[in-house]
Amino acid sequence: MAETITPEQMNEMLFMQVIMMFQGAAMQQMGKLANPASGKVEQDLDQAKMSIDILGMLKEKTKGNVNENEGKFLDHVLYELRMNYVDEVNKAKQEKAEGPAKKPDAQEEEKEEKKEAEASPEKEEEAKV
Repeated sequence: MAETITPEQMNEMLFMQVIMMFQGAAMQQMGKLANPASGKVEQDLDQAKMSIDILGMLKEKTKGNVNENEGKFLDHVLYELRMNYVDEVNKAKQEKAEGPAKKPDAQEEEKEEKKEAEASPEKEEEAKV
């Protein structure tokens, strides 16, 4: 027999979905998750802050109007997002102060990849012997 969902339960699930929607957006915007549309990890800290601020506003506007589960969930999500945001901002400041990370240029990367590709068949043959 199927369980009937009450309007209160439905509203709680929908409220949690809104929180998770902004949580996912903020995590993508902080570069913690890949963008599902592009498959790339992209960072936009201004947008991440906006998503976090929207959740903070939602907390303020719903104060006294949420149940214990909803309140705890929103508090937990806000805490985690804010800590991650501070971490990302500090990383960005440190990278800016140190200058761009030294990466081998594209030609060096291609040479390394070619060497690895050439070495792979040899390693496979050695393993067979």
